[in-house]
Amino acid sequence: TLVREKLEQLHKITLGKETVRRIMIQDNLWAPRKKKVAKAQQPRPLRACIGELIQIDGSHHRWFEDRGPACTALVYVDDASSRIMQLQFVESESTFSYFEATRDYLEMYGKPLTFYCDKASVFRVNRRSVNNNTQFQRAMDELNIKLISAETSSAKGRVERAHKTLQDRLVKEFRLRGINTMAAANAFAKEYMEDYNSRFANVPRLSHDVHRPLEDSDDLDSIFTIKTTHRVSKSLTFQYKKVSFLIVDTEVSRRAIGKDIELWQYLDGYLELRMNNVFLSCRGYLNGGQICINSLTSRDDSLKFISRIFKRIEKAKARFNNLHGRSYNVIL
Repeated sequence: TLVREKLEQLHKITLGKETVRRIMIQDNLWAPRKKKVAKAQQPRPLRACIGELIQIDGSHHRWFEDRGPACTALVYVDDASSRIMQLQFVESESTFSYFEATRDYLEMYGKPLTFYCDKASVFRVNRRSVNNNTQFQRAMDELNIKLISAETSSAKGRVERAHKTLQDRLVKEFRLRGINTMAAANAFAKEYMEDYNSRFANVPRLSHDVHRPLEDSDDLDSIFTIKTTHRVSKSLTFQYKKVSFLIVDTEVSRRAIGKDIELWQYLDGYLELRMNNVFLSCRGYLNGGQICINSLTSRDDSLKFISRIFKRIEKAKARFNNLHGRSYNVIL
């Protein structure tokens, strides 16, 4: 195309694109583009034992059709047997939702050798960062569970096929039973998994179950937390989720000035401030300097504080939507 354009532009010669190509081929001037050879996606051999590799994934779908809002099914499938090991309905895929589902899994079966997941941001940092681990990766490292990210969706075919089956059969089952909420769906999940596994699960090559029991050192409460690092200013303050925190001025807290401290957020929303495993007390402020709580050492006060933050964020989202006429989402 470029040669034809230049012939017309510089030499006033008008030829068709195919004519120019044939002339260039005759004079050995045509270099066809090399076609990329598609990589062969060879099937991955299935694992031999239950608990050797567990495929995990979420499926966002209208599980209750028009009877309720769309939600996400978190599905854990054993690679060796195709058994659904865990089925939990949540609002969306998030670190906390996977924390809750994984904790339930571990308390029921023990620790598998490997979790096999996709490249979602919950499992893998998809951008250059100083810290290359997500919160979920960090938790799995602490539990000595290997986390592998699949390169393609076909690589985790077990869980993908389970999604298709569930979207067909489970949706109809919900309709027949009048299940319209996530709470009701989760209550029914265990019964349905037993029926599903009796129909679709296979016998693994080896009968040995390689799940490992939880150890006394596996403190799930502290492992399944969001742990973030913050630098303390000279005024004993730091920022978290656009909220200013003022650390209570004590001899111990003054040692944190200019240093990094850890803020732990538990599954129930409780916040805990630590410096070298020493607990620090602090007060939280929202925009305008309004004091929300007196101390984050109280679990009840901390939960009230988090609830108040979320309500403020929801109000801000509503104002944005009304003003701009489009959706505004805040990822927490």
